[in-house]
Amino acid sequence: MTARIVCLPGDGIGPEVTAEAVRVLESLPVEVELESRPFGGVAIDATGDPLPDDTLAACRDADAVLLGAVGAPRFDRADIRPEQGLIRLRRELDVYANLRPARQGDVDLVIVRELVGGLYYGARGVRPDGTVFDTCEYTAAQVERIARRGFDLARSRRGRLTSVDKANVLATSRLWREVVDGVAADYPDVERDDQLVDSAAMRLVTHAHEFDVIVTENMFGDILSDVAAAVAGGLGVAASASLGDAGPGIFEPVHGSAPDIAGRGIANPTAMLRSLALLLEHALGEAALAARLEAAIDGALAAVPTPDAGGSASTSAFTDAVLERLATEEEPWKTEEPWRTRV
Repeated sequence: MTARIVCLPGDGIGPEVTAEAVRVLESLPVEVELESRPFGGVAIDATGDPLPDDTLAACRDADAVLLGAVGAPRFDRADIRPEQGLIRLRRELDVYANLRPARQGDVDLVIVRELVGGLYYGARGVRPDGTVFDTCEYTAAQVERIARRGFDLARSRRGRLTSVDKANVLATSRLWREVVDGVAADYPDVERDDQLVDSAAMRLVTHAHEFDVIVTENMFGDILSDVAAAVAGGLGVAASASLGDAGPGIFEPVHGSAPDIAGRGIANPTAMLRSLALLLEHALGEAALAARLEAAIDGALAAVPTPDAGGSASTSAFTDAVLERLATEEEPWKTEEPWRTRV
């Protein structure tokens, strides 16, 4: 069965790293149909909307969405910004579970971030006196479904889950902890502890190897996942998968559009290639193939790093090294058949 994948290259280095992911995907024994759509700043330029209706419709009909990056300095003070399209896309596809792995040396953890609730989606505005407000809101149902995602993942890994909140101050966090308590009763085989977000951030810096799965709300997860990425080698190597209960997931690097290096051919495609590995595992059911790709990426990182990782390899040269490692592995999945079609 052919899987339909919509590519949203986006802005800055987004098109560059997306092109490298497509090169790798086309070399693999998976039957896919690829379609590219405008999104982010380029879509604003073309249509006035960062998420045009045609792009959203294509994403709804896809099996997976592969997203590059969005954002550009010229939109920072604009009323319509590329990031608004990303937030809307997440809500429209209801990809409430954002998985952000961090792995290096003895560090092997996954942050499970609630993605469609909290401060980023609450009421906001300006009062007559000039006060600006953003509202953090959660329902028990929203907390329960992300908690179950976290517990299920921990059960499949090392059996440890850390729930992060700010229950000593915030009402939403007290609800969070109460609901997680209830869900934990269904997972007696998973060791669970609670951490306040400030102490969890400190522990990530000093004792990241102690974590297995971290589950937390939207803004805390946004911040903590960047901390974890820094511990594991930086944003250039950090991938993510945003998943729902039905419909396509969104697979994207954690880094931004990096306009300062766009077009120079030096962007590190590792995060995008690792996002492709997550797509293979979670959208296409190809866990073994995903592991092969991860191994090839690790080998390329050690042999031919890009400038941000202390080397001099270009974006395309790094991908060449990944492809070489995939091609030289004598494994049953290797094939010469043309497994993909383009549209």
